[in-house]
Amino acid sequence: MKGRVALCLWLGLVPVGAHAVEGLEPPAQQAMTDANIVIVGENHDNVHHHDRQAAVVAELKPRAVVWEMMSPTDAVLITPDLIGDKDALATALDWENSGWPGFDLYYPIIEAAPAAKHYGAEIAREDLMDIYRRGAAAVLPTALRFRLGDPLPPAEQEEREALQKAAHCDMLPDEQLPAMVEVQRARDAALADAALRALEATGGPVVVIAGNGHARSDWGVPAALELAQPGIKVFSLGQAEDGRIEGRFNAVLSSPGVERDDACEPLRKE
Repeated sequence: MKGRVALCLWLGLVPVGAHAVEGLEPPAQQAMTDANIVIVGENHDNVHHHDRQAAVVAELKPRAVVWEMMSPTDAVLITPDLIGDKDALATALDWENSGWPGFDLYYPIIEAAPAAKHYGAEIAREDLMDIYRRGAAAVLPTALRFRLGDPLPPAEQEEREALQKAAHCDMLPDEQLPAMVEVQRARDAALADAALRALEATGGPVVVIAGNGHARSDWGVPAALELAQPGIKVFSLGQAEDGRIEGRFNAVLSSPGVERDDACEPLRKE
């Protein structure tokens, strides 16, 4: 691998000073380096995925980082003064009550981008409920830009609904599944909108930290970006567990899975 990277450096295919992400082939490395926006997926509780996200951020030195896990008002609290104090930053973000896995997983990513501007794309719960009831096109100001009022192709709609049903332990009534797909589309659009605003404000590159479902290029944030700004250079990196992942990406790297309880088991007992 090192020999191939050295050859690419000699040929000018990778900028001098760039360091290859471990496991990423040189053409993918080059595409990632050239991109305006890089979306790095994750399984939220997998420490290996977060370690790789931190490595990508350290390499790319993005001017902005967009977070699925933070609201816009939360993200602006990440200041140079607080980045050096993990506990103070976690307190400022009220991370303990955020519902996301421990701050220890995410802090190295923040620490790897000390000069970056941070953007939050989390949609407020009350707005999500409104989207669930009325649809994304009726709620989000950016709906037209991301064509949220357009119906999805039937095959994609069906696949999305099946994934939502599985993600909710096969316990959601079928009539609720279209609304859950609406919520997912809204989240993709919110991440894409934040990424475009970050790119316009900073010049990029921009790194987006989000779950694999949002990072997938066939219908996640990359697809939303292409709708809003055709031709924009986007790179999506999916992170598999033991080789398993749903969707298409520009590149996929795999890490060991982590031990986790069966989240559906308590529901089955009710």
